[in-house]
Amino acid sequence: MKNKRPLLLDIYITFLKIGAFSFGGGYAMIPLIEREVVVNKKWIDKEKIVDIFAVVESLPGAVALNSSAFVGYTIAGIQGAIAAMLGNLTPSVIIVLLLSILISSVGSNPSISAVFNGIRPAIVGLIAYAAYRIGRAAIKDYITVIIMIIAFIGAVFLKIAPIPLIVFGAISGIIVKKIQSKKL
Repeated sequence: MKNKRPLLLDIYITFLKIGAFSFGGGYAMIPLIEREVVVNKKWIDKEKIVDIFAVVESLPGAVALNSSAFVGYTIAGIQGAIAAMLGNLTPSVIIVLLLSILISSVGSNPSISAVFNGIRPAIVGLIAYAAYRIGRAAIKDYITVIIMIIAFIGAVFLKIAPIPLIVFGAISGIIVKKIQSKKL
């Protein structure tokens, strides 16, 4: 018997499940989204989902939310995008609220403080690992090393905001490409 739930509710519940059972961030969520919307629900074909993920990975913002929005929009327009994003966000919001309540009630406990004193450096290590992996893919030659060093100096020592540094990187990439194409 075919499910009688309206499409928007079905989208919300699908992304609620994806948001609740995917750990490891947006990239870990991509295979779950693909399985649910391509294989199980057959809302989108394989080629379209690959195109969606390609666009999502090039956009600023959280991959999980961008993926949800694009897939939801493809299925049911603006309302589908909203339903998918809300479904994806609901588990995280509930968990954060519950943790906030828990931490505020036991936050002064020395054992809880010790836990966070251990978690903070572990998170810094994970961020450093992510930077290392991204750096291996992004730093390809001496020009990209120079752009990285200038951006690092601009951020750390000159306190330049991220957006101007990203714009600087984009403009530098365009200039370098133009110079390289003239040499060929």
